[in-house]
Amino acid sequence: MRETLSINGTKPTYYAITGITFSQVDCWFGHTRRDLKLDIIYPEDPKKLYPCILWICGGGWLQMNRSVHLPYLAALARSGFVVASAEYRTSNEMAYPAPLTDIKAAIRYLRAYSNRYRIDSDHFGVMGESAGGYLTAMTALATDPAFDVGEHLEYSSKVQAACPWYPPTDVTGFPYPSAMEAAASPESLMLGMNVMLHQEDATKACPVSYVSKDAPPFMIIHGTNDHTVPFSQGEILHDKLEAAGCDVKIIAIEGADHADSQFFQEETWKRITDFFHDKLD
Repeated sequence: MRETLSINGTKPTYYAITGITFSQVDCWFGHTRRDLKLDIIYPEDPKKLYPCILWICGGGWLQMNRSVHLPYLAALARSGFVVASAEYRTSNEMAYPAPLTDIKAAIRYLRAYSNRYRIDSDHFGVMGESAGGYLTAMTALATDPAFDVGEHLEYSSKVQAACPWYPPTDVTGFPYPSAMEAAASPESLMLGMNVMLHQEDATKACPVSYVSKDAPPFMIIHGTNDHTVPFSQGEILHDKLEAAGCDVKIIAIEGADHADSQFFQEETWKRITDFFHDKLD
């Protein structure tokens, strides 16, 4: 059997590159340095530039794997984006604001090499889950230059759209039975302080503390049955952004617990794709 196809090759070819070093940071008690890496999926298209979306993996600031969701990120890229996923230091390596400065360094790197990866550097989105949702919100809202450290400081780390999934937005609002149990919480380990005993300082590291009328568009996705990060955490951020007159929407996934499979269904990803096309194209 023989078949001949005549194919109109109008769509670009997409490529994935993994393990790109975007920054070097102190490690092992400041005695050594190590690479921070990102993965990127981009179209090899000489005719146009594409909006870029940076994905941030979750894991309670205790673990992270930048490559674990590449199958979903590849589908998002093929809908018309450059999509990257960046590593950040976890709480056993360095306390806040290190993970935030790492993500901002990744954005600056991508802007510095925007021509190489066909990126429209004026149109950046950020998205992440759980701890990555926290970093998504902080990246979008915390624009103080003090959070930009390291390489490529001539480039901006600002983003034009944000989609945090089930994000911790006010870590002082978690119900800890005692100060001793609060000390062992992922939030306390990330911040390097007991959030129950240092609420004023902890509040300064919360996304809700950085809400302003200048915030970029937000779409928050949260399960109504989340036993890890209560749904109220997403609502708090939504309500503060709305009160400030910002462009914000919250999608409540009925009955979904933390990181449930509902977040990885086509219906959810269609809303994500539509959001970023609407805000970044």
